[in-house]
Amino acid sequence: MTELEKLTAGAEYYFLDAEVAKRKARAAKLCQEFNQISATDPEAQTRKIKEIFGSTGERVSVQANFNCDYGLNIHVGEDFLSNYNLTILDIAPVNIGQHVMIGPNVDIYTVNHPMTAAGRRHYLAQATPVTIGNDVWIGGKVAIMPGVTIGNNVIVAAGAVVTKDVPDNTLVGGVPARKIKSLA
Repeated sequence: MTELEKLTAGAEYYFLDAEVAKRKARAAKLCQEFNQISATDPEAQTRKIKEIFGSTGERVSVQANFNCDYGLNIHVGEDFLSNYNLTILDIAPVNIGQHVMIGPNVDIYTVNHPMTAAGRRHYLAQATPVTIGNDVWIGGKVAIMPGVTIGNNVIVAAGAVVTKDVPDNTLVGGVPARKIKSLA
């Protein structure tokens, strides 16, 4: 298998591989272009973010700065809004539903590295998808870890580190994030 085939299959892959690096270079270039667009030109920002993402709804708003690993693995629904400094490491797919709001300084990760020093010395990584449902509000400075699924009608409190799946109709917060209460 090629390293990209391993990556796509969810297996460990060599993250310095030329084809993997090519994906990242494309994303870095497009993110740099996005981040240089004036905040007074939201139409240009929207056109560029739609070029970066794999798919979007019609109404999408992303504030600079934005960074990602690939871009084409990011899929957002209608009425997607993110505040400043969103980072999505989308080595694996990141699927975000409709009517989702993301606060400033949020990180969404799909990639992880081995727990062994030997694996890290060999520049290995493994990616698992992240899924975020509809009608979700993610507060500022939240980190969402690889493989997490966040249900519908969820609020993630500011500063939370989401390491496990979050069921529908739930408010979570803390490090690691835990259920605070049910939402109607």
